[in-house]
Amino acid sequence: MKQEIRLRWLVIGSFLSSIGTSFIWPLTTIYLHNELHQSLTMIGFVLLLYSGTNVVGSYLSGMLFDRYNPRLLILGGLLVDMAAMVVLIFVNHWPVYPIFLSIIGFFNGWLTTLINSLGTLVHSRDGRYVFNMLYFAANLGIVIGTSIVGFVYHGSVSLMFTLTTILYVFYFIVAARFYYVDTSAIMQKKKTQVAQVKLSKPNATIMWTFFISLGIIWVMYEQWVSNLSVYVTDMGISMALYSLLWTINAALIVLFQMIINWMAHLIKNIFIQVYVGIFFCALSFVILIFAHSYPMFVLAMVVLTVGEATAFPTMPAIVNDLSPLAAKGKYQGLMNAFASAGKAIGPLFGGMIIEGFSYRVLFIVCSLSIALVGVIVIVIVNLQGRKAEYFR
Repeated sequence: MKQEIRLRWLVIGSFLSSIGTSFIWPLTTIYLHNELHQSLTMIGFVLLLYSGTNVVGSYLSGMLFDRYNPRLLILGGLLVDMAAMVVLIFVNHWPVYPIFLSIIGFFNGWLTTLINSLGTLVHSRDGRYVFNMLYFAANLGIVIGTSIVGFVYHGSVSLMFTLTTILYVFYFIVAARFYYVDTSAIMQKKKTQVAQVKLSKPNATIMWTFFISLGIIWVMYEQWVSNLSVYVTDMGISMALYSLLWTINAALIVLFQMIINWMAHLIKNIFIQVYVGIFFCALSFVILIFAHSYPMFVLAMVVLTVGEATAFPTMPAIVNDLSPLAAKGKYQGLMNAFASAGKAIGPLFGGMIIEGFSYRVLFIVCSLSIALVGVIVIVIVNLQGRKAEYFR
């Protein structure tokens, strides 16, 4: 009986899920506004509800991963997720759409955490490689999904949910066939660790610093997704060119992940990747302060992508190393929950600063906030890193 799931099947699951999500998420604002005639305020509430349920799903599945069979949790989540999508194929008017979109948001968070948590059980590969590959697969899915969605959407979301359901059927088949692993030894070890292992203060301090830092960085990152679209188009740059920035982002992440996987053998201190990534994320907003032409926005996006590709997949790898086996799911769930919370708060946070001050002030606040986060991470890691216990 298998003691470990092959990484390739986790990567395929992440890839299929990512394509499906990239079909749905970009169209929500357009569909709610143009077809269901909802106000931007109401749309903001719907997106907040989606992200909020995503947070709950992420945390809950992480907790359950440490107690129950992860394969059954994934299969159950996929079944409910697909059921909600099937409903939206046939009934997608108001208020059915936001209600079932929230259910999908819950189980998207549920499944993302479970995939990352299963990644912690892959011991035949270095942790950085595992999480880099999962991040690579997710972004490759975004590249493909966002490339297709513009050609097949014509005012109705039925086709989008049909395609996503089909992808999730394949995901279900992969999970049912290849996510089976003998968890008896793992569960026994978890029970032993629950009784014997208490998370040390250095481990807890570093991980909670990462959780809060990632949440703050995502609050700032979301300005690119939400408020920056208005800023760019107000400068006379077309929506098509703004969308192209995200194609560049996704394509570069795929490229950078290959480079990072190669460089991982040369960089022994895994924390350096986090420091570099946070620095580049801050630098992208510094560039935005002075950006008045499309090439400058492209440069800012390239710099942001370097930061994202370097820091975002490395943080869960470090949390995995710092987590005892008995609580790996819990801490991966917290990681995803804080990221989702940042995504939920981001648009509102940015909107308030823009209305109260200006876009320039927003970019200054974002760059300084991320830079401060970087300094705090460096200080905490240097103070606690050598005292921490690593569970590789």
